[in-house]
Amino acid sequence: MNVTSSTVDTITLIEATGSIDSKTAPDLERTALTAIQGQSEVIIDLTNVDFLSSAGLRVLLMIYRQVKAKNGKVVLVGTSEEIQDIMANTGFLAFFSLAETLDEGLTILKSA
Repeated sequence: MNVTSSTVDTITLIEATGSIDSKTAPDLERTALTAIQGQSEVIIDLTNVDFLSSAGLRVLLMIYRQVKAKNGKVVLVGTSEEIQDIMANTGFLAFFSLAETLDEGLTILKSA
């Protein structure tokens, strides 16, 4: 798995590629928690993520809690149907806004 972070306008963008499981979730956690320090608007691009385990869900929840503590918002971009199903069954979808594209995610955050 590969994880990168960048800034688009004033919004933090975290992009993950590959599978997020118990072996790779710490990489996502490390990169994301560093990138979101002090941020209240975060986009996590999961377009190229093919698998999300419970360890990955835990990291997403951790990110959500940190951003929410600043009255912020997290948008997930490009989540596959399988990942959306997992998140719906576990109640995680209620925490995030979903967008198909990065532009759509940016629009959601800018209109919030």
